[in-house]
Order: sequence, then C-alpha cells, then structure tokens
Amino acid sequence: MNKIKIMVNGLPGNMASNVARHALADSRFEVIPQSLTGPEITETQTVIDSVSILLILPKDRDQAISTIKEKEGLFLIVDFSLPPAVNGNAEFYCKHGLPFVMGTTGGDRNLLEDTVKASPISAVIAPNMAKQIVGFQAMMEYAAKTFPDLFKGYSFEIKESHQKGKADTSGTAKAMVRYFNSLGLPFAEEDITKERDPEIQKNVMGIPEEYLSGHGWHTYRLDSKDKTVHLEFTHNVNGRDVYAMGTLDALMYLDKQIKQGSKGKVFSMIDVLKGGA
Repeated sequence: MNKIKIMVNGLPGNMASNVARHALADSRFEVIPQSLTGPEITETQTVIDSVSILLILPKDRDQAISTIKEKEGLFLIVDFSLPPAVNGNAEFYCKHGLPFVMGTTGGDRNLLEDTVKASPISAVIAPNMAKQIVGFQAMMEYAAKTFPDLFKGYSFEIKESHQKGKADTSGTAKAMVRYFNSLGLPFAEEDITKERDPEIQKNVMGIPEEYLSGHGWHTYRLDSKDKTVHLEFTHNVNGRDVYAMGTLDALMYLDKQIKQGSKGKVFSMIDVLKGGA
C-alpha cells in the first residue's frame, strides 16, 4: 500500500506535535519534514521523535509550497494552527490545491466552508477530532431533531475546561449549544463558562496535574423549573491522543474521497464515522 503523504501545519504547537508523532509511528503515512507555522515562531526547526522538521514562516510559504509540491506530488494537509489563522490558511490551501483536515477552531466558520466549496479541493473540517465525542454529538443532534423543545422551561449551564494556552472557547461546546437550543433551551455561546485557571482545574475540578497542560472537560447541566429534575452530561478527555487518532482517521477518509474524485466538498467527523473509520 502506498503511504499517504501529509504535511502537519502548526508545529511546534502541542496538538500539531501530537498528530505528527502519531503519524510518524503509523505505517499508513509519510510525514513531509516541513511545516507551515506562525509569524511569532522564532525557531527554524522542531524535532519530533528524532525527526527534524523545518518550520516555514508565512512570508516564505508560497515559494516553499511550490517547491514541496514539485518534489512530493499529491499530499494532504493537517492544520492545527491558531484561531486567527483559520481563514487565511484555508484560502492558501485552496489556492494551491491542497486538500486539508482542519482541527483548528475559531475563525469565520461559514466563510471557511464557502472557501472550500468554491475551490477545486475538499476538506474535513471539525471542531473536535475525537470520534467518541463526535458520536455523542451525533446522538444529541438526533435528539434535537426528534424531540424539539424536550427541555423547554429548564435552566441550563455549559462549563468547559481546557489548558491555559487555549485562547478560544471550545468549538465542541459551541456546537452543542445549537442542539440544546433545538431542545428548547435559549442559550448563547457567550453564556458558556470557560475555565483556564490551572489552580481551579486542579484543586476544585479535580483534573489530574499531569493533564493540566492538555485536557478537555465538558459538563452540560439541566434543571427543571421546580428543581425536582436534574440531568447532567459530561465528557472528560485527558491528554491529546484521542484527537490525534481521530485526525489520522479523517486523513484516511479524505484520501479515499479524493481518489473517488471529490472536489469542493466539506466533510465533518460525522462523515468520517459513517465512512467506517
């Protein structure tokens, strides 16, 4: 089987590094030893499991990509950069004909999808790459469509906790808001409680210290008006491995779609799950 060539962008960031590490250990993939990175990065290279990867700044990326494409041929992009870079990166990938898996949250999501749909490439775009969490979201989507206003009149709270370095609100939590809205709960993304204080995470929430630098804990609490009914949904993820493994599944799915001639399509992790990944 021919290996799928991939470029992991966003190094030396934590999530990008984790994906690169898993891909390097997976015989299905060949990791191109170059990565597009942000203007704030001062290093010229990073090392992942003894493999040296050249870091390419935005000012050099047009020329670099042309050279890499000439040498490598077809390859897929994995993007785990920063929220402000989402739309610009997507435009760049579409301009250069680079199919991509976008795990970065933030940016204008409607514009992001429109950019891909108007291009000659396809992409997997998802705020959460963990298949099990995505499966839970699919169940909530089913409930929202099948039982509208089920929780009308209930009070509602969403609390999410991630590592201190995560600047934006969880994309998963924001996606869940839509489902709960359909279930009769008038709740806005701005009402999500976002925890980033390691001391509170450790001493109040009980998050293991070794995972303070990489975790995703989410709780959705509902109470009836008279307080006689309480429901609570929780999904807690420690570390980043589950997201990295889901990303590799997304790459396999995208590669399959490209071989079938897919162009200008946006796929979600639900599509990846349904595709048997």
